[in-house]
Amino acid sequence: MKLETLKSRLNLYLEAERKILAGQSYRVGNRELTRANLSEVRAVIDGLVTQIEMLEGVGRGNIAEVVFT
Repeated sequence: MKLETLKSRLNLYLEAERKILAGQSYRVGNRELTRANLSEVRAVIDGLVTQIEMLEGVGRGNIAEVVFT
């Protein structure tokens, strides 16, 4: 997946997390609606962050290459 797409999805999931934290359920007229599961949303956020970091090369400074001759 493209970096731009991953960042866009991350922003959507961060907004969903914010809405969940503001209130898990709410009423519209006679209907009561419940937002998504917070732990599932956070798991997707973690996965997206990992993918973005991999594509951006974040953290690669800690990797050493060992060459055996």
